[in-house]
Amino acid sequence: MTEDVGADERLAVRTLGEAGPWVVFVHGLFGQGKNWTTIAKGLTDGHRVALVDLPNHGHSPWTDRVDYLDMAEMLAAELESLGEPVTLVGHSMGGKVAMVLALRRPELLRALVVVDVSPSEYPVRGGRTDDPDEEASPFAEYIAAMRGLDLDSLETRGQADDALRDAVPSRMVRSFLLQSLVREGVGSGGGWRWRLNLEALERDLGELRGFPEPPAGATFGGPVLWIAGADSTYVLPEDRPRMDALFPTTRLVTVKNAGHWVHSEQPEVFTEALRRFLDGVEKKS
Repeated sequence: MTEDVGADERLAVRTLGEAGPWVVFVHGLFGQGKNWTTIAKGLTDGHRVALVDLPNHGHSPWTDRVDYLDMAEMLAAELESLGEPVTLVGHSMGGKVAMVLALRRPELLRALVVVDVSPSEYPVRGGRTDDPDEEASPFAEYIAAMRGLDLDSLETRGQADDALRDAVPSRMVRSFLLQSLVREGVGSGGGWRWRLNLEALERDLGELRGFPEPPAGATFGGPVLWIAGADSTYVLPEDRPRMDALFPTTRLVTVKNAGHWVHSEQPEVFTEALRRFLDGVEKKS
């Protein structure tokens, strides 16, 4: 991760707040920086906040491949431009990007927050337990459903919602996915398109299930907060030894009545845990 990132490869970043330490939020698969807006606004009384669109998502450029090392390199360029170490908050895919960056460029971070993901490779089938009948990750089905939408004949967002219903039964998840469906042009005559590079995401989904091997002996010794949903299987007890080996100052918080999108399902609890962590980090600085 030493190559320079060109201007045409810079990520889209939205900033909030006027003064204070930097907190940078990185979204998960199919997301965009604006997903964090509500939580970010709650921090702007004492922080500057950056909301990042990862490559192939939101307003950021599309790339030839979807790869954690490449995403971490592009994110590192944005953190360098802020001029001081940041607290980096990453959910799911964004959490893995954040971990990769922390292990390779620790000088860019003062602290790390990982939301409902572990430094592990997730199986294609059988979920994260020994039960072979447990539902597999639905992300491939989500991509197939989104790619299967006939955008040329689509007239309303409601029609898109109906078309995704079988593959994406959760209304919350459908609403989340449809934030990336945008209409180009003015009025009802504009065409629809996805702000997601669905072709590349579908092809490289296997890469996103994995976690790159860290450099030999690499650890991140700064403060780390892990926030997991109690109803999620993305962070399991068997993940803890690996978490502690790579991030030895980890504190794990499990949020009741929350699944994988813990920050959306329990925003008040999530924000309170994050605020307490930031207070502790900043008092020690």
